[in-house]
Amino acid sequence: MNLHEYQAKELLKKFDLPVLKGIVFIENLSQIEENLETLKGPPWVVKSQIHAGGRGAGKFKNNFNNMGGVQVVSEKNKVFKIAESMINNVLITKQTGDKGKEVKRIYIEEGCKIKKEFYLSILIDRNTSQPMMMISASGGMDIEEVAESNPDEIHYIYFSDLTNIVLRKNLIKILDISEKQFEELNIIVKKLIKLFINVDASSIEINPLVLNDEGHFILLDSKISLDDNALFRHPELNELQDISEEDPLELEATKNNMNYVKLDGSIGCMVNGAGLAMATMDLIKQFGEEPANFLDLGGTANKERAVKGFKIIQSDSNVKSVLINIFGGIIHCDMIANGIIEAVKELDFKLPIVVRFQGTNSKEGRDIINKSNLGMTSIDDFTEAAKKVVDLAK
Repeated sequence: MNLHEYQAKELLKKFDLPVLKGIVFIENLSQIEENLETLKGPPWVVKSQIHAGGRGAGKFKNNFNNMGGVQVVSEKNKVFKIAESMINNVLITKQTGDKGKEVKRIYIEEGCKIKKEFYLSILIDRNTSQPMMMISASGGMDIEEVAESNPDEIHYIYFSDLTNIVLRKNLIKILDISEKQFEELNIIVKKLIKLFINVDASSIEINPLVLNDEGHFILLDSKISLDDNALFRHPELNELQDISEEDPLELEATKNNMNYVKLDGSIGCMVNGAGLAMATMDLIKQFGEEPANFLDLGGTANKERAVKGFKIIQSDSNVKSVLINIFGGIIHCDMIANGIIEAVKELDFKLPIVVRFQGTNSKEGRDIINKSNLGMTSIDDFTEAAKKVVDLAK
């Protein structure tokens, strides 16, 4: 679950990390003028709040002054004007694609004189199963370009002992900071690791981490993602979810305990098992088409789940044909076949469907589908099933 910047900073504050004071406005800017009096300035920074990076380098659809989604403002009377131009406008960044995202929340923050910028992030390294910090003296909006063109400028630090977080002193030279600043950074990293563990984060990104004109570190921008699977331990964090930022089809699937990710292709996929779903998408791509989704029904592929799955797939106008790939175990393939038929009839589902069964009673399931007179085709061979569904999409 992704958090907005202002939400991430509320968590950072709770762990006594150095962030600037700011105020969020959600769909209503009426209190800006009086609230601005509580923030030090000039300057002030007006920030669009969307779940996407690259806001500062982004552009609005209804453009104004050719400026991006993060703007430094020196005149108090212009703060409201700029915030008003951002709210309900659509911001397009490298991460949103051409569709962009509508800005419903504005965060206004105190300004800061920046002496130097750094990049810092904490995540789990899958190869070592350890928390890992990425840090670079090249922070700011172009960090992606740095990672691509000068990967040696990004340094990786692994934490095998979470009870003893100590940074190596070679960072003083690497980052070109003083010994005192190094000690300050060490304290910040300890607190970030504590936050990372306590909220079950999947990643924390600080970009930029800056030195101000007094030589102290400030976490100027922050992005935190939480592990969805651990949210049951943090009911208070569930309240931070901004549903307007989520894909409605993915939300619907989550409500029904199904794993769904919308993609850009034309072949709808309905599968039981994440590994089988990945293999299904790979084979579709091999034959020249793109999957429209990742949809894992889970272990219980019955009629009720088939209905819900079909409804989600049917809601995607890009889908031209559907491949159902099921491994029958505890629930037999013939039972699943009857559930698919009932679901198709109930929804009056019209898109071409190819079904591939493996496992218990797969032959019986195939025969039920092929004798249904509903225009569905069941094919045993995985490769042939993928070829067929691609042909039907064309």
